[in-house]
Amino acid sequence: MKYIVYSRRSRDEVDKQVLSIEAQIAELKEFAKRENLEISEFIEESKTAKVPGREKFAEVIKKLEKGEAQGILAWHPDRLARNSMDGGKIVYLLDTGKLLDLKFPTFWFDNTPQGKFMLSIAFGQSKYYIDNLSENVRRGQRQKLRNGVWPGKATYGYVNNPKTRGIDVDRVASEGIKKVYGLFSDGTMSFTDVANFLFKFGLMRKNGKPLHHSEIHKILSDKFYLGIMYYNGEYYEGTHEKIISKELFDKVQEQVKRLSRSRKKTHEFPFIGLAKCGECGASITAETHTKFYKTTNHKATYNYYRCTRKIKPCKQAPINDQVFETQLREIISKCSIPESWEENWLNWLERDEKLELSQSEAKITELKSKLESLNVRAETLLNGYLDQIVDPETYKIKKNEIFEEKLKIQEEIVKLEKGGIFWIEPMRNFIKRAKDCEKMARAKNNSQELGTLAKTIGSNFTLLNRQIIPQLKKGFETAFSMCARIRSRTPDSDFSLSVGDSRFELLTSRSPPAMTLSG
Repeated sequence: MKYIVYSRRSRDEVDKQVLSIEAQIAELKEFAKRENLEISEFIEESKTAKVPGREKFAEVIKKLEKGEAQGILAWHPDRLARNSMDGGKIVYLLDTGKLLDLKFPTFWFDNTPQGKFMLSIAFGQSKYYIDNLSENVRRGQRQKLRNGVWPGKATYGYVNNPKTRGIDVDRVASEGIKKVYGLFSDGTMSFTDVANFLFKFGLMRKNGKPLHHSEIHKILSDKFYLGIMYYNGEYYEGTHEKIISKELFDKVQEQVKRLSRSRKKTHEFPFIGLAKCGECGASITAETHTKFYKTTNHKATYNYYRCTRKIKPCKQAPINDQVFETQLREIISKCSIPESWEENWLNWLERDEKLELSQSEAKITELKSKLESLNVRAETLLNGYLDQIVDPETYKIKKNEIFEEKLKIQEEIVKLEKGGIFWIEPMRNFIKRAKDCEKMARAKNNSQELGTLAKTIGSNFTLLNRQIIPQLKKGFETAFSMCARIRSRTPDSDFSLSVGDSRFELLTSRSPPAMTLSG
C-alpha cells in the first residue's frame, strides 16, 4: 500500500505547539520507517484549513481517486481538515474504498465503523476549535472597540504601540495628514497632488509608486482622524488622539465629492468645475481648437469654455478662455476691501471676541445638556436592541445617527472651552482674503491661483450669454455689493459703510448677513 505524506501549517497558525512543516516531515519519515510504510510522495501546503479550497489538498484527493496511492500519512487529523466539507471528503473516500488507510503518529485510526466514528469526532473537534477561536477573536475585537481601541493595524498617521496595545500618533506622518487636509479643503490639490505629497512622507504602494486615487479617497474620507472607529457597519468612539477637526473634515468631503465627479482631463483648464450653464444647468467644460491660417502659413490654438449640453439641448455659445478669465478677474477685484478697513475691522473683531467669551459659559452648559440627552437616547436604543425590540440593522443606523450628532456637539464644546468662537477665525481669514482679492486680480500668469480663489469666494457660478454671473459666499457678497457705494463716498465714510452700529455686522444694500462665513 502506498501512502501520500501530507504536511500542512497555516501561516497564521495560532497554536504555537503545531510543528513546522519541516518538523512534521522529519517525524513522519521516522514513523513510516518504524511502521514499514511505503511512501509514494510528499505534499506540503502552507494554507489554512478553516475553509475549503486548498490546492494541494485537492491534489491529494485526485491522486487517491485515480488509485495512485491508497493511504495518507499526516501528523494529526486536524492537518487534513478543519472544516466539515474537507472532513466529509475523507470519510466518503473511506466509505467508497478509494482510501484504505490513514496513519497519524498522534492519533489512532482503524478503517472500521468505530475508527471512522472516532475520526469524525476528531474532525468535529478541529472544526469546533476553529469556530470557537474565531468567536473568541471577534469577541475580543468587539470589547476592544467598546473600550475605544482599534483592534487592527493603525491607519496612516498613527502607529500601534506594542507595550500599551493602543494607538499612538505618528508625529511625522500625522503632520503630513494635517497639511494634506488643510490644502485639499481649499481646493488647491487634486488626488494626484495628494498622492505625490504623501509620497514625500514615505506613504506609497508596495511597488514603490505613489498611492492610487482610490487609496487617496480612502485617506481623505477616513473618520479615524476624527477619533471615530468604523467597524462592521457601526461607529465607535476611539480613545486615540484626534488630528483633524470635524469642520475641516466636512470641508474636505465637499472637495472629495467634487473631484470624484470630475472626469480625467487631457489639458489643464484652471476654471473647470467653477460654473454651470445659465440656460440648462449643465456643467461648463473646456476644449482646445486649432485653426490653420493659409495667408501666414501657421497654426493658432484657442481655448474655449462651453456648456456640456448633457441635460438638454442648449443654444449657449462658447466663450474664449481669455474673455472668461478677464470677467473672473473683474469679479474677484470687486470682492476686495480697502486696506484702511483692515485695522478697524480687526479691532471690532477683538471687541466682539471678548463679548462672545463672556457668553460662552452658558452656551457650554446648554450643549452639555444636549449631549447628556443624546447619551440617554443611545442607552435606550441599546436596551431595545438587547431586549430584541430593535433589529440589528435599525440599531446600527440609529446608533450612527446619534454618534454623528454627539460628535458635532463635542467639537463645539471643545472650541468654546478652548476660548475659540466658531466664527472669529473664519472672519479673520475672510478679512485677509478680501484684502488680497484686488492684488490677486491684477497679478499676471496666475490662472491656477485665480481659479482656486474663485472657488473660495463663491460657489455655483453661472455662465449665460457669455457672461459670468457670480453667486458669492457670505462676506464676499457683502464686499461685492458695497463696491460701487464705496467709490461714491469720501474716504472718511468708509468705516460707517462696513459695519453696523452695535456688534460686528457687515452691511449690504439689502440686509446684514449672518456671521458664519463659508470658505
